Amino acid sequence: MTSTEASAPARVADPGEGITAEELQLAARNHGMPAEALRYDLTPVGLHYLLIHYDIPAIAPQEWRLRLGGAVDRPLELTLDELRARPAASRTVTLECAGNGRARLEPRPISQPWLVDAVGTAEWTGTPLAPLLAEAGLSPDAVEVAFTGADHGIERGIEQDYARALPLAAALAEDVILAYEMNGVPLPPQHGYPLRLVVPGWYGMAQVKWLTGIEVLDRPFEGFQNAVAYRLKVEADDVGEPVTRILPRALMIPPGYPDFMSRTRFAKPGEHLLTGRAWSGWGPVDRVEVSTDGGLTWADADLGPLGDAYAWRSWRHRWTAVPGRYELLARATDRVGHVQPVDQPWNRQGMANNMTQRVAVVVG
Repeated sequence: MTSTEASAPARVADPGEGITAEELQLAARNHGMPAEALRYDLTPVGLHYLLIHYDIPAIAPQEWRLRLGGAVDRPLELTLDELRARPAASRTVTLECAGNGRARLEPRPISQPWLVDAVGTAEWTGTPLAPLLAEAGLSPDAVEVAFTGADHGIERGIEQDYARALPLAAALAEDVILAYEMNGVPLPPQHGYPLRLVVPGWYGMAQVKWLTGIEVLDRPFEGFQNAVAYRLKVEADDVGEPVTRILPRALMIPPGYPDFMSRTRFAKPGEHLLTGRAWSGWGPVDRVEVSTDGGLTWADADLGPLGDAYAWRSWRHRWTAVPGRYELLARATDRVGHVQPVDQPWNRQGMANNMTQRVAVVVG
């Protein structure tokens, strides 16, 4: 279905164009994690970043069912109680929106105007997906698994339920779960109650919320959220490359105290302990570097202990500050060799942008 009242195809901001009313509306519905919440190993539920494409669906738990079908021998239909009765597993996972950092690009892609705050780490509890797929009996021709949520709306003129697919091998990974709890409590409505998909290491678009259907496919999925959205491309008519795993990022808890509007930090001269977190969807972060001179020179930070494979890692660095103006940066390197860039190649949708955070500090 199309509608003349629906939003236009994705565009980029004109030179000098400020945040639009539509972007402001999105920013008011969704929210990022305050940088000071990096102090928590697990992000409190209310501080975890949130992106909702359409509306939070109203779901009656007694009527809700998960249906698993498609290219399987034995289709399944399960209640929430039946899923809770299955073997449970918990995963501590850092989730990040694929559009994190979009508003810092020039020209700015018009969409949810994230800066660097679309992230959070939670302990997700649920039942592993792979045994369910095995129980249903996968067809030898199976190539992908599609996941459909109850949230429904229009995007770029196309009416749809939010749906995403994973390659079969990714769906069968042992750490992928169907989660019904977040930080030890039932999923809040905004985070996908009663059931959501959690795919450790992948950007947030893969973590389908308000899950109602799983379909095993013998062909590549052609739904909007895979084929059109979440693509790395420069021109509007490019096919582009799909967004998949999270690229490395380090974030810092800004030192000192902020100006209300500009968020510039003010700090006293002397020694400051700079702290933060770093993560990657490609494996553990093995190095974090800190610059206190705008990226001219770098020093290695001390890393905290490794936790779960896809959870963030703490870091710290001591900085002796004398009066002046500073720009602080931190960058991460993961175990497979991805290095977080200081500047970011531009792409039309503003996806997978992991350029370094910049923290302005006035000392004196």
